[in-house]
Amino acid sequence: MWYIVQPGDSLYIISQKFGVTIAQIKSANQLTDNIIYVGQRLYIPLGVQAPIVYTVKPGDTLYLIARRFDTTVDSLMALNNLTGTLLRVGQQLTIPLYTEAVVNVNTANIRSGPGTNFSILTRMTNGAKLPVIGFSNNWYRVRLFNGKEGWISGNIVTRNVYSGRRPITGVLGFYTLEEGPSLPSSFTSFANNTGQLSSTGLFMFRISANNPTTIEKFGDFTDQDVRNLVAIAHRNNVKIMPVVHNLLYRPGGTTLAKNVVKTLVSDPRNRNAFALNLVNLIERYGFDGVNIDIEDVFIEDSDNLSLLYTDIAEVLRPRGYFFSASVPSRVSDEPFNPFSDPFNYSVIGRAVDEFVVMLYNEFGWPGSPPGPAVTIGWMERVLRYTMSKMPRDKIVAAVSVFGFDFNLTTGRNTYVTYQMAINLARRYNSEIIFNEERQTPMFSYRDAQGNQHEVWFEDARSLRAKIQLAWDLGIKGVALWRLGMEDPAIWSMLQNEVVVRKF
Repeated sequence: MWYIVQPGDSLYIISQKFGVTIAQIKSANQLTDNIIYVGQRLYIPLGVQAPIVYTVKPGDTLYLIARRFDTTVDSLMALNNLTGTLLRVGQQLTIPLYTEAVVNVNTANIRSGPGTNFSILTRMTNGAKLPVIGFSNNWYRVRLFNGKEGWISGNIVTRNVYSGRRPITGVLGFYTLEEGPSLPSSFTSFANNTGQLSSTGLFMFRISANNPTTIEKFGDFTDQDVRNLVAIAHRNNVKIMPVVHNLLYRPGGTTLAKNVVKTLVSDPRNRNAFALNLVNLIERYGFDGVNIDIEDVFIEDSDNLSLLYTDIAEVLRPRGYFFSASVPSRVSDEPFNPFSDPFNYSVIGRAVDEFVVMLYNEFGWPGSPPGPAVTIGWMERVLRYTMSKMPRDKIVAAVSVFGFDFNLTTGRNTYVTYQMAINLARRYNSEIIFNEERQTPMFSYRDAQGNQHEVWFEDARSLRAKIQLAWDLGIKGVALWRLGMEDPAIWSMLQNEVVVRKF
């Protein structure tokens, strides 16, 4: 849970208050000494997240308790069914961990202050969810998709207050264009489920091979197509970013991808020009920031790659733009995998606002043995390493909603969506088994040529397990690669078993 440092607090006092050690608090917050300051936001590693019950002490008021736990008096009163503000010593209060206001009219104005005389900042549509960060005279102060704040009347929203009985997580959904008849575009999945998305990243832009300081479109789409997606996202309070990557160059492949990065990162003038072109991209379409997805890199370019993230941050941050990075999985400072070794988690983690660690490379690579793209054990191993390098409220665990069909006879594997996996199981009358150790469904079959197969894929239950782990570890949330390939049941699972918080 998160705690706001109060006057008179010390690490010892806070550790005694929550029953954890000073070392645990320092480790969770990357503190190098015992100095803390009033107003500082600290993550308290309580283990498994659960509702927090606070016992009222002499001198406590609802205002002081709300301030201490980064919530509002209104939320405290609502969650505890209080009709007045008077407290008694020894009274127990459940602490709100998240409050949202859900628009319940067709169109709602978000204003610059708590009243109809204030200017309109933006408009939200029915069902849009807004994180509540303040309250005044039946007006809620809320956080918007672009990180700014606004106010909405309490008369046109439904307020929900959450204690943590259900996991509270952010959800980033990656968006792609159609990849073929069996791999549809993400549009329907995105447009129908904005209430269960915190943000989305459009995998529709690439670093140009001809001039790596510039950005090119990746796929067939118009400017208006992008602006339509931005409009859908914003009126539902969903942050939206372009994903700018160095992937899938044809011809050239991974070697060209690595050379593109080498050219980009080796000269500070190139790095700065690229960062300024990211600003142009953001402003051209009205994005809220950018996600950089660099994956193929020569190991000798590692230091310059780190400088790229630092340089981008120095350009984006003063302009108020959000900076996200998708980074391959690491589990150690030591060389582990040539694919992920060039990425310095500590430096990148300091530069970005959001660190999306891509977990889906445990199985499924060429020559891989059969297994899911992400096991629950691998997820925890990678996340614990990542948490040792940066604050956990920056970390997003990118998990798969796809799977793999492993041909055990030929040694080859192919990509499968949830629906493709289900169709295969039905076609071959195979029993789907949920592997408890890996927390992933799978089945086996023999094809018409006599080849033996194993299929490992993802469903609502496996995603629920990963969300629970993310919540237990206290990280920011999960990301889904990619929308349109998932088990449709994940959306009802997110609505009924999870609280999706807006970033």
